[in-house]
Amino acid sequence: MSASALAKFGTKHVAKGIGRLASEVIESGSGSYVTMVGGRKYLDFTCGIGVANLGHCHPAVTKAAQSQVGKLVHGQINIAFQKPYLELVKSLLPLMPHESLDTFFFWNSGAEAVEAAVKLARHATKKQNIIVMQGSYHGRTFGTMAMTRSKTVYGENYAPLMPGVFSVPFPYCAQCSVATHSDGKYGYENCCMDPVLQLELLLKRETAPSDTAAIVIEPVLGEGGYVPPPAEYLAKVREICDKNNILLIADEVQSGFGRTGKMFAIEHWGVRPDILVMAKGIANGFPLSGIASRKELMDMQKPGSMGGTYAGNAVSCAAGVAVAKAFQEEKILENVAARGAELKGMLDAAKSDPKSGKVIYDVRGLGLMLALECTPGHGYASKIQAKCMEKDMLVLTTSIYDTLRFIPPLNITKEDMAKGCQIIKEAIEEVAAGERPAESGTKGQALE
Repeated sequence: MSASALAKFGTKHVAKGIGRLASEVIESGSGSYVTMVGGRKYLDFTCGIGVANLGHCHPAVTKAAQSQVGKLVHGQINIAFQKPYLELVKSLLPLMPHESLDTFFFWNSGAEAVEAAVKLARHATKKQNIIVMQGSYHGRTFGTMAMTRSKTVYGENYAPLMPGVFSVPFPYCAQCSVATHSDGKYGYENCCMDPVLQLELLLKRETAPSDTAAIVIEPVLGEGGYVPPPAEYLAKVREICDKNNILLIADEVQSGFGRTGKMFAIEHWGVRPDILVMAKGIANGFPLSGIASRKELMDMQKPGSMGGTYAGNAVSCAAGVAVAKAFQEEKILENVAARGAELKGMLDAAKSDPKSGKVIYDVRGLGLMLALECTPGHGYASKIQAKCMEKDMLVLTTSIYDTLRFIPPLNITKEDMAKGCQIIKEAIEEVAAGERPAESGTKGQALE
């Protein structure tokens, strides 16, 4: 079947509710590139939305999975322990952002792991309500749809959703009405901390601390725009949690496993989460997610209350062990720091340029979790995205604001980063000059 015939087949028989960037069909992936059935090769700055953090088909991860397939594929966790599961726990323990995170439960997807965290929090505290951030993304299951506040498309016409979920503003300084009307007095470097006030007011007005089990937060806002919080914010949230006997859940599904230059993003601020949620990069593309918490909380759950048919799949866990080993042996975090500085430097220079800067509103991010927010009202982000596709590069948009996000492999070479920076730079300049892309770009609906 030809490439076009395959795409038409997919359009006819695959659920329309799945949004996608391109109608092409991926044949293979290797390192920082994917190749389509028709032979077209793209430099991939999407990594399967932050999943293939070590690049496509990383040799050591592939070898570990291939070896495990020949030993045990499905070792159901409610039957007995299985070796790769325990080896993964052993590999992850020294990587946790706090020593108190010493007990693990593995599942399949990020949304499932978020729900596992909520389940643990409600059971441990004997309280119901959950507080999330405006702009957050936590998943598309019925529980996580109620928690996701980045776009209405995820929950539109699916009500009633899980009750007991409340939201407060995240410190998104580029879009903060206080900061934008303060004549420069407030901003990212000197946040007004109004979101902290709004959180305190929420606990007085809508969900009493005695009813509130947890605050769930992405340490770097993900689908909401790749927004890192100002320096003191997370510490203040931790203080509020401690004062009111509320658990702090860090959703590191997208920001974890080296994406921001730390193993987990919350390490940038030295804040201890009560529950850590992880997925995506944990196994470099094999379906796996998990939560980590302290033993005293997780031991409160009765045997049988947690589980799942495919939870902690043996092949996925073996891949996860290889991923953890690669971080230690291949100096991945050092590469993130170097390549992230190069990409952000290019974006900052584009913003400062009198010509290209007119289309850029904000540049932000940490490590290789970077965003370029465009001047509103012109659809610049999707046009830049389409220009990149014309130049054989995949990038994604995100947020209700006109924003591009850049998610290259964490082990991308200096040469491929230079190539990517040049493509993005040219795309920005061409759109700023008024050129229209020949290919269409997505606005990012139904992505994550």
